[in-house]
Amino acid sequence: MPRILVAGDDILEHPEGKIVLEARGYQVIERSELQAAMALFLDDPPDILLLAKGFDGVGDLAIIPVVKACLQKTNIPILLVVSEDDLAAGLDWDALPVDDFIRRPVSIEDLLIRVQLAEVRMQRVFDNNPLSRLPGNTSILKAIQRAIDDEEPMAVCYLDIDNFKPYNDHYGFSRGDEVILVVARVLVNVLDEMARTHSFAGHVGGDDFVFIVPEDVAEAVCQKALANFEEVRNAFIEAEDVKRGGFVEKNRQGAETHFGLLSVSIAVILTGHSRFQHFGEVAAAASQIKHKVKEMEGNNYLIDQRQGYSPS
Repeated sequence: MPRILVAGDDILEHPEGKIVLEARGYQVIERSELQAAMALFLDDPPDILLLAKGFDGVGDLAIIPVVKACLQKTNIPILLVVSEDDLAAGLDWDALPVDDFIRRPVSIEDLLIRVQLAEVRMQRVFDNNPLSRLPGNTSILKAIQRAIDDEEPMAVCYLDIDNFKPYNDHYGFSRGDEVILVVARVLVNVLDEMARTHSFAGHVGGDDFVFIVPEDVAEAVCQKALANFEEVRNAFIEAEDVKRGGFVEKNRQGAETHFGLLSVSIAVILTGHSRFQHFGEVAAAASQIKHKVKEMEGNNYLIDQRQGYSPS
């Protein structure tokens, strides 16, 4: 049950406000004194803060730094309750790093909507990959399940970058991040061009991505993504390494090894023919295909043509 701290007087002016929030699954905790509100954050931080402007004197300026410093709830949504006079006088939003505001008198309908939106925003912030800004694991799993349940045959495509770890070791992490960003950009641009509707792109983490497109365009999308990556790849590799077709770096056992140039492998899993019931089955099938496609040299994709799902 998400916990809302109401810090300030007369925010929920009528008892039914608290009743409505609790009926929607929220636990409401009210504090009218600054020290009591700050103590709650130190001992058992809530999930959402509803904070009155001018709380307990200048308490809003005192409590916000405490909230933002809370390691347990770093991204807790803060909704600032303000008056028309506050808005007319102007507010220094740099000094008030809040996520939203709501006017007095507080309408319980508006408050409920703002609280729900704050929760959704927070979920997106937590889920999005911090480097690429693409949706992360939670969104990916939901998207795969939607593809399974979709009446239209879909293709779930697992993309990763070959030789990425030794590239990172050889060129450094900042160059590695540039490669990840360019792969994300290539992927998004291709989907935008060829499968703008009914598609999805997500970033599992590191050099692993997932994208989902209708089955009838999957092969063309894979071909275009690989071709576009091939065009830009050498911009991230030194000329002498391009000339020799790779670079020397230590392998996982510590022995110096020649690695090929960066390339991209895509394992394509088709959801048609009611092959799958659960996203875990798709991931297991993808693992098998990824192993095969990564054994191939250069940029490649491989479509799983099996009609039935087999876990082995």
